[in-house]
Amino acid sequence: MNTEELQVVAFEIILSSGNARSLVHEAFGFMREGQYEEAKQKLEDANTELLAAHHAQTSLLQNYASGVEIKIEIIMVHAQDHLMTTMTLREVALEMLALYQKIA
Repeated sequence: MNTEELQVVAFEIILSSGNARSLVHEAFGFMREGQYEEAKQKLEDANTELLAAHHAQTSLLQNYASGVEIKIEIIMVHAQDHLMTTMTLREVALEMLALYQKIA
C-alpha cells in the first residue's frame, strides 16, 4: 500500500469519526434539554459514522493480514486516536443518556 492510499484511508477514518464526535456533542445538547429520543437518534447516527470509520480501519487490517506492507505514518496514528476517543465518548454518552432518563 503506498503512502497516498494510506493517507486516503486515514482521512476516511478521521472524517467519519469527526462526524460521529459532532453527533455525540449534539446528543449531549438534546440530553440537557430533556429531548431523549432526539439524543438517542443522534447517538445511533454517530454509531453509523463510527461503523464507516471501522470499515476503513478493517480494510487496512485485511490488507496487512494478506501480506501487504503498510508503513504507519503519523496521520494514521492520529486517525486511530481520533476513532478510539470518539468511540469512548459515544459509550460515555450512552451511559449519560441512561442516567438522564433515570433522574427525569
